[in-house]
Amino acid sequence: MCERFGMASLSALRSMDFGRRGFLRATAASTLTLAIGAGVSGKALAAESHIKSIHGSGFCNLNYFLTNALQTAKGDGLVIDFVMTPSNADMVTFLGAGQVDAGLMPYTSFIALHDAGAPVTIVAGGGIEGLVLIAQPGLDSPAKLKGKTLGTFQMDTLEVMPYDWFKKHGVDFKDITVRYMGNTPEAVEAFKAGALDMICTVEPYGTALLNDVKGSVKLSDGTDIYGKGYTDCVLAVRNDLIKQNPAGLKALIKGMMKAQLMAETKPDETLQILVGPYYKTSMENAKIAMSKQPSVVDARSQTQFILDRVESIKEMGYIKSHPGRDSIDWTLLEAVIAENQDLYSQLKYKSA
Repeated sequence: MCERFGMASLSALRSMDFGRRGFLRATAASTLTLAIGAGVSGKALAAESHIKSIHGSGFCNLNYFLTNALQTAKGDGLVIDFVMTPSNADMVTFLGAGQVDAGLMPYTSFIALHDAGAPVTIVAGGGIEGLVLIAQPGLDSPAKLKGKTLGTFQMDTLEVMPYDWFKKHGVDFKDITVRYMGNTPEAVEAFKAGALDMICTVEPYGTALLNDVKGSVKLSDGTDIYGKGYTDCVLAVRNDLIKQNPAGLKALIKGMMKAQLMAETKPDETLQILVGPYYKTSMENAKIAMSKQPSVVDARSQTQFILDRVESIKEMGYIKSHPGRDSIDWTLLEAVIAENQDLYSQLKYKSA
């Protein structure tokens, strides 16, 4: 999954000024450079453009990381610049405030931003599956989990998935003690130390914990409640960017498709590039994780899944209203597919 953001408080999100004036103040403070593209043409941009983005750390970020590492969009005139934030909690607010142009994030984080009034839209996919709900040895049934402590991240798919799993098994989420963690490494170490009874995490951390904590129990990998191919992270962007630099966004989506193809056809070479600089794990764990959480740019088939999860998020009290279908716009993704049929046809994971 994406690095879990340690979600900023919803009251803080709702108090932010997402209007034009607030956007201009935020961009001035962060020295944001929003490049203006050359239009919707499938040709390379007339001049090099830059898109600033936040990202996570899980394997749903893989093709995003590879796009950055190899700058696979540069041939079409686009450079993606990753921005480091002061803390994980700042990542989502950076996108909402306009301090970055784009973000690879859990779809739940996007929904919270959208509900709070941020002018953001989902334009492409990130990754599928890869969420893992793990319990300490002996905690192998829902009945044994009442009163136990779950380590997760607020307003994250890593919280919504356990909520949905417990609901399916007749356990009220209120009977679980939920502890919100600051970041993924902190959560992993807390579980290893026995400070958490359960953890919902993402690859490659799920595989590593099941290997490192002897007797630990995999309660769910999400497929038992969601089915195969459920989405985790999405590419969300500022609406200003869609209007002002559609060519740059198309170049980014195409670059991500190039990265996905490399990951699918040259997995060992891909991991040699990413393990270490982008993934702090062993090559063995990375290979397992890569197979369990593929990166997928074409997430069109997951539209209804994302909108259906809104019901759970509302039940949990995180949002006031349902985002409309217009919060997801595959127009630029579909344009890239139409203009790059040879590339698209070679991808293993896609909606069509």
